Amino acid sequence: MQDNGNNSGQHDVPDSITPVDFSPPPPPGRRFSWRPRWYHAIVVVGLALAAGAAVFVLTARSVFVEVSPMAAAVEVVDGFAVRVGPRYLMRQGDYQLQLSAPGYYDSEVALVVGPEQAQTHPFSLTPLPGLVSVTTRDAEGEALSGARVLLDGVDLGESPLVDAEVPPGSYELQVQRERYLPYREQVEIEGRQVEQSLTATLAPAWADISFTSRPAGADIIVNGQVQGVTPAQMELLQGAYEVTIKRSGYKAWQEELVVMAGADQQLPSVTLEAADGLVFIRSTPGNANVTINGQYRGQTPLEVSLPPEQEHEIRLFRTGYDTAVRRITTGSDEERDMTVPLDPITNPVRIIAQPSDAQLYVDGKLKGAANQTVDLIAASQRIEIRREGYVPYAANFTSRPGLDQEIRVSLKTEEQARLDAIEPVITSAGGQTLHLFYPYGFTMGSSRREPGRRANETLRDVGMEKPFYLSLRPVTNAQFKRFRADHASGTLQGQSLDRPNQPAVQVSWQDAALYTNWLSAQEGLTPFYNVADGTITGFNANANGYRLPSEAEWEWAARSDGQNGITRFTWGESWPPPAETGNFADESTSDFLGQILRGYNDGIPGTSNVGAFAANAQGLFDMAGNVSEWVHDYYGAVSGLSSVKVTDPLGPEDGTYRTIKGSSWAHGSMTELRASYRDFGEEARNDLGFRVARYLGE
Repeated sequence: MQDNGNNSGQHDVPDSITPVDFSPPPPPGRRFSWRPRWYHAIVVVGLALAAGAAVFVLTARSVFVEVSPMAAAVEVVDGFAVRVGPRYLMRQGDYQLQLSAPGYYDSEVALVVGPEQAQTHPFSLTPLPGLVSVTTRDAEGEALSGARVLLDGVDLGESPLVDAEVPPGSYELQVQRERYLPYREQVEIEGRQVEQSLTATLAPAWADISFTSRPAGADIIVNGQVQGVTPAQMELLQGAYEVTIKRSGYKAWQEELVVMAGADQQLPSVTLEAADGLVFIRSTPGNANVTINGQYRGQTPLEVSLPPEQEHEIRLFRTGYDTAVRRITTGSDEERDMTVPLDPITNPVRIIAQPSDAQLYVDGKLKGAANQTVDLIAASQRIEIRREGYVPYAANFTSRPGLDQEIRVSLKTEEQARLDAIEPVITSAGGQTLHLFYPYGFTMGSSRREPGRRANETLRDVGMEKPFYLSLRPVTNAQFKRFRADHASGTLQGQSLDRPNQPAVQVSWQDAALYTNWLSAQEGLTPFYNVADGTITGFNANANGYRLPSEAEWEWAARSDGQNGITRFTWGESWPPPAETGNFADESTSDFLGQILRGYNDGIPGTSNVGAFAANAQGLFDMAGNVSEWVHDYYGAVSGLSSVKVTDPLGPEDGTYRTIKGSSWAHGSMTELRASYRDFGEEARNDLGFRVARYLGE
């Protein structure tokens, strides 16, 4: 420390040391100093613009916008583009262009610039409509107004038409005016607001037609309308006409006239002939044939026209009457009436009728008691003989003059006529032949002492009053398949049960009953069975349609001997059945049936063709053997023999099962082959079929 000599005797305080900045001296040489100026900014901006322009040029595409018409103005309204001559530099992307040209609709379009380096985009402007004016004139050059003007069928209005706006293009100009021929011309419309004037010269659609007649003053009638009086000249439009020239007292002249537009005609003068006289001819009686001067003219009453001032011979003739002749002369346009009575040609005919108080009618007129001799004309007439309570007799009769003739008639009572009209044999629409039976009362079932009897065969008296039809044979497969085409009766031991003439089996009671209703429908009969949703719900006992036979009808038909007696078996009283009596469970079925009819062999192990074996006393086939059969009745218990007789029974009102009658090919015992045998069921079987019945009705 440095002592300055001023602080002797005191404690010394040290001084602070302060550092200072030190930089080494620059190396020897010249120093550079830069300061920004305003022109530096201009240079930088210029360089940036140049760089941007270079990038745009390097990335832009050369685009040619081709517009029709070529003179159209193009303006880019959305997007950046640089026009270089006829082309534009545009970067890839979407642009909006505004296109315009005189005479065209302005259009704003979208332009999509793609990646191609050079590309062309075509556009077309829609021209504005042209301004079309149309005038019309006649063949002489005179102006015509009020014509309809059409372009390609579009109505533009009436002429003169001024400045109608029409899109450019080729059109068919059509001009129509009443009484002028249609005008057609192909025209080209320029459009673009160009004014075009068109002129249509219309040709007349008529011609001048001149009419004359001798004598003059006749009406000229064209298509039924009076148009003038001869002589006359009139304008008629082009076409075909029916022209009549008529004057009172003269025959009308008529001819077809064809008029061509512009082709005037002077028709030859028409010479009118004096009119015929008019004669109205009647006869008593009427409908007489008429000839005039040997020519047939028709039947009375008759109106004819006859040439005047001439005599005419008129003949009238009718079968059964003498010919009448008249002569007549008429004046021109004269009208006359003539009534001619005809004299009948008669012959006496004797009528003999029963009952004696019957009445006679001839052509609907009462002539008194039938038993008489009456003069009848020599012509066909309606002869009727009537009596209350009897069926009338009616016939056409022609008397023959010079011959002795008589008519003998015996009237039938209405009941006799009804019975006579009953058909003993009918054929159903399904092809079944049915015989009419008039049954009689009998005792159904069998006694307890009868061999083979079952407990359900209780004896009971039954009255049978209603006549009924019953088919001679069971319904066949072919007949049933007309109702149900897909039905199949199946097979048995490899043998078919489905051949056309074999009985239809595998049929339920319901389907059998529905088949009978189908038969009724084919013939327009009232159905016997009531049906709802395909199911039978009941029956109408008064119906005249087909049905299944009742149990009583079936058993009567099987057991009746044809002489008011009843047999135990369908073939009679003997047991066992004679050979070829029916198709039973015989020796041919011993391989698959447990119980057979020993010593009997019909040679058929299943069903046979219907009617292949002998008929019973009533002419019915297969009432024993072949197939058992459905009948109408519900199955139920029956009471024993009593003093109360049931007439024409139809079985219990309800039940679970239906009754089955008769034996089949599967049956061979005495129990089953008896005609009183009863079974029941509800399902189809291969040995169970049916036949059809029907009440006689009124």
